[in-house]
Amino acid sequence: MRILLVEDDSLLGDGLRAGLRQLGFLVDWVRDGEAAERELRTGTYAAAVLDLGLPRKDGLEVLSSLRRTGVTTPVLVLTARDAVHERIRGLDAGADDYVVKPVDLDELAARLRALVRRAHGQPLECLSAQDVVLDAAARSVRRAGELVMLSTREFDLLQAFMLSANRVLSREQLEQSLYSWGYEVESNAIEVHIHNLRRKLGAGLIHTVRGVGYMLQRDAPVA
Repeated sequence: MRILLVEDDSLLGDGLRAGLRQLGFLVDWVRDGEAAERELRTGTYAAAVLDLGLPRKDGLEVLSSLRRTGVTTPVLVLTARDAVHERIRGLDAGADDYVVKPVDLDELAARLRALVRRAHGQPLECLSAQDVVLDAAARSVRRAGELVMLSTREFDLLQAFMLSANRVLSREQLEQSLYSWGYEVESNAIEVHIHNLRRKLGAGLIHTVRGVGYMLQRDAPVA
C-alpha cells in the first residue's frame, strides 16, 4: 500500500517512514506543502499522512485546495495542533482523520488501513474473495483456511486487487500501487507477480482483460 508522508521535521519524518515501511507500507516522503500538493495531484497514493505546519504552504491550505479540485485521496492529518477548534478546521477542510502528535505507529498504521478500506467500500480488516482471505494487519493470506506464503510484492499486489475487486486495473495502476520512488520496475514485473498469485491461489481469481489490464473476481464463477 503506497502512501505519501508530508512532514518537515527530519527526525520525525525519518522515524515515521522507517516505522511504516516495517509495517508493510510503501512510503514516499516530502517536506513542504507545495511538494505535497503536487504529488497528490499527480501521483497515485492509497492515502496521505499530512502535517499542518509546513514550509512554503500550510497543510490546511494544501488540503482545502486539493478537495476543491476533486482530489479524493484519503488524508490523515498528523499534527501538534491539538486545540479542538484546530481539529474542527482540519476535518472541515477535508481531512478523513485527525491525530495529534506523538502517535503510536501501530495505531497510525491501523488508522491508515481503515481509511483506505473505507475509501474502497471495504469495512472489514480482513478482505475476502472466493476462498481467499487477506488479513492486512497480520499481512497473512489464507486459501480455503490454509496459510499461503506470499512475497512482499505478491501480498501488496493481491491487496491492491482485493481493495478494487471486480474492477479492471491497468498495469500502470498496479505498478504505482507496488513501487515507491527510486525503484527500477522491470517491464514484465506485474505479469510475473500475477503468474505467481495464480499458481498459489488458483487460476480463476485474477482475470486478464485484453488490452486493458487485470481484474480480481470477488465471487467464484457459476458453473
